[in-house]
Amino acid sequence: MALAGLVGFLGNEAVAIFRIRVGRQINSAALVADGHHARVDGLTSLAVVAGAAGVWLGFPLADPIVGLLITLTIFVIVWQSARTVFSRMLDGIDPEIVDEIRHAAAHLPDIRSVSAIRARWSGHRLTAEADLLVDPDMTVKASLGLAERFERELREHVPAVAEIAVRFRPAEPRVTP
Repeated sequence: MALAGLVGFLGNEAVAIFRIRVGRQINSAALVADGHHARVDGLTSLAVVAGAAGVWLGFPLADPIVGLLITLTIFVIVWQSARTVFSRMLDGIDPEIVDEIRHAAAHLPDIRSVSAIRARWSGHRLTAEADLLVDPDMTVKASLGLAERFERELREHVPAVAEIAVRFRPAEPRVTP
């Protein structure tokens, strides 16, 4: 039984690592949650071995204690996974993503600031909108070039961006003394 539990743990842990890694690479909250599920299955295999060993060594409460610990572990992982998946379903965005969009704009000197950012997940891909404050005398041709440079810069900072819509807004003229 101990060997079966160890093999079960190792197999499930290998699957968990793979699913979590790939899920993070493709920005799939569901695949990451599935990886956590595989990890819980593996830990359960080990816990069953520990409970059985405790009973075999003369501690009959080991089995129910291990059962409670498994239940608590499952509850915590389900809570974390559900929070992430429901956040995605409700178009929740990590504040770090908005910060990265703002940071990408800061790399381009022609963008004075960003007045608004909106982003949402669509499956594994991110769709974003940004209102960029630029020189009010900027030409359309220059703004199109700036939009392309901003999109390239943004994809370096946030690779999950599938689509970006940019609106240019005139910034207040700079006052020089």
